[in-house]
Amino acid sequence: MTITGTAILWFGWFGFNAGSALASNGLAAGAFVTTHVAAATASLTWLFAEWILHDKPTTLGAASGAVAGLVAITPAAGFVSPLSALIIGGLAGVICYMGVLTKSKLGYDDSLDVVGIHGLGGTWGALATGLFASTAVNPNGANGLFYGNPKQLWIQFLSIVATIVFAFVMTFVILKLLDAIMGLKVSDEEEVRGLDITQHSEAGYSL
Repeated sequence: MTITGTAILWFGWFGFNAGSALASNGLAAGAFVTTHVAAATASLTWLFAEWILHDKPTTLGAASGAVAGLVAITPAAGFVSPLSALIIGGLAGVICYMGVLTKSKLGYDDSLDVVGIHGLGGTWGALATGLFASTAVNPNGANGLFYGNPKQLWIQFLSIVATIVFAFVMTFVILKLLDAIMGLKVSDEEEVRGLDITQHSEAGYSL
């Protein structure tokens, strides 16, 4: 089920990134290729990181790595070369895997690893755009640091900080309102018994 879902997500992401060109042209084709390269590479580097740290690569790790690569390449897909996508995806797999491992150490509740994969992956991808973007790939964009324009990296950094602050503040306000109205979490007892029974009065799985 997980692999099927990942495959569907991966396929749909082509429409998301390549479709952003709003045309069937070279730019769309380039975004298609960079998306695929980054996802595949991140899937592999996540597996290698698991293998090195825990002796065994996992199927869930391969799926998580692919998503990490898709997230990381999205800001840069239409602005970087396939070789740059290889680097972006390769580092995304390792960065996001290490980010997921810190969850247990920091003790925050994130069952879908949104912070480790989407948060860190998106942050790395946005910074990487400021490193690897090239007008040779997209004349309507700008060069990044590695192509002689360090200002673009600073622009990317500022946009990341602004996004994090906005998202944190707005999420905090929304969660406080929801907590006051209906609560954010079930009791520990209900969680142990299972939400299928306590919230829906039916069994979700017959085992």
